[in-house]
Amino acid sequence: MKEKQKIILASSSPRRKEIAALFFDVFEVVAPEVDETVEKTLSPEQVVLTLAERKARAAANTKGDADAVYIGSDTIVYANGTVLGKPENRPSAKDMLHMLSGNTHSVYSGVCVLWQGKAYTGYEETRVIMRHISEEELDAYVATGECDDKAGAYAIQGRAGLFIERIEGPYHNVVGLPLKTLGLIWRDLFGSLV
Repeated sequence: MKEKQKIILASSSPRRKEIAALFFDVFEVVAPEVDETVEKTLSPEQVVLTLAERKARAAANTKGDADAVYIGSDTIVYANGTVLGKPENRPSAKDMLHMLSGNTHSVYSGVCVLWQGKAYTGYEETRVIMRHISEEELDAYVATGECDDKAGAYAIQGRAGLFIERIEGPYHNVVGLPLKTLGLIWRDLFGSLV
């Protein structure tokens, strides 16, 4: 099915594109503008599921191809009862990293497979344990700019990997695409991705 189905990844993330390329030989990337504002009463799970579906539907509206399969995903960091999205600027990135330094937080990624107008969704949670990060390391990391467009102001697959003691749960979920969940949804709809 994956060879015949037109697949559209609703994302501007190079990381999601790299992960998708492991499984889909041909797909198109559409990065529609999406309002990422959500109600503050939503749980972390509800936040990522809402935004993943919103992205998939926005891509479908942009493309207008009713026969295509649209894949949307969203990732947040959840620490101390606070949802951490992308930092607004470098000082806010440093504040986020201060909060995460020496602590455990959760990364939630939601995925939506939108096909024939119906949304199939799921999410994963990964617990990330960070070591204490010194002020010098924080300043140096923030100065690289790697933190700029990342939920929680870090990229586990980049330089911030130096700060990770361990993770409990799926790695790709922290990178930004809940791979196991995507695979299960895809298998149920179209057959295995393997």
